[in-house]
Amino acid sequence: MTSVDAPVSDAHPPLAAEHDAPRGLRSGLRGSARLLGGRSGRPPRSPKPPRPPRRAPRPPRPPVEYSRQDQLVRGALTIVSALLLAFVGNLMVFSHVQHFAAQQQLENSFRVQLAEGTAPVNEGDVDAVLLADGAPVAIIEIPALGVRKVVVEGTDAGTLKSGPGHRRDTVLPGQAGVSVIMARAAAYGGPFSRIQELLPGDVIRIITGQGEHTYEVAGLRYEGDPSPPALGAGEGRLLLETARGMSYAPTGVVRVDASLTSEVLPAGPRDTMYRTLPAADRELATDTSTVWALVFALQFLILVEIALVWSIRRIGLRRTWVVFVPVVFLSSLLVADQVSRLLPNLL
Repeated sequence: MTSVDAPVSDAHPPLAAEHDAPRGLRSGLRGSARLLGGRSGRPPRSPKPPRPPRRAPRPPRPPVEYSRQDQLVRGALTIVSALLLAFVGNLMVFSHVQHFAAQQQLENSFRVQLAEGTAPVNEGDVDAVLLADGAPVAIIEIPALGVRKVVVEGTDAGTLKSGPGHRRDTVLPGQAGVSVIMARAAAYGGPFSRIQELLPGDVIRIITGQGEHTYEVAGLRYEGDPSPPALGAGEGRLLLETARGMSYAPTGVVRVDASLTSEVLPAGPRDTMYRTLPAADRELATDTSTVWALVFALQFLILVEIALVWSIRRIGLRRTWVVFVPVVFLSSLLVADQVSRLLPNLL
């Protein structure tokens, strides 16, 4: 019997090899087949091309070189911007912080004077020395408005930053005569921002070195309104004054009259009279006595700006601003604080 050798077919050599190979090898062969297009012999899929960007990338900007005139203009604009920002920030934010800090210190000092019996009862202290501007003389409480402030001696723009001020040419609260207390309406805490809400009959209490005194609101009046009748012998009156109009834009003065209802004490001697009262201590007055300090503050700010421009050219913009931002900010605040003295004292 003749045997015919069957031809060996090599149509599917990978499958035959997969059948005869061990299990681990077979799984590897299947993976290779999938990568090569699978058992169907399809070619592998090509990856999708990336989507083109919607906008063509911008070419890098060439470095900008400023002339000396451009640097001067940029420096001037930087100074003006810093001053405006510091001025607005000082009036609307930092002035209130400064006021509350000053009030805390004044109250601590005045409490010690009350405990020791050394609180002033006239224009001089216990040593018969004229009280300095800013010295605490009383504590005023207006329950209807939730106001409790330390009153200081003097009413110029710099003094009224700390709190309400007692006008030097008038008697202290609780004494026979008219006592005038002025305070700001908006900036530096705005102690008297709401005195226009006071109604007749509201109570005002004031503590001085002579004890506690009580006043009753008689009425509210504006510029041009008739004044209350003159006081008789042994009568006392309190006059509260502040700015009238929009916040930070005063257009006049508003006054609140209150009659003394507690015991009337004799007035102490006073050296300051209305005719000798400094102009800076009157209503809506400005204080020009510290213009020299403003000049020095501006000079310091200009020196800081010159150093800033020089540093930008030497060490670059980023490093310069890291160092100079707080310096420029503090020097601008110093200028803004001095400028605020040139504004009306009841602002």
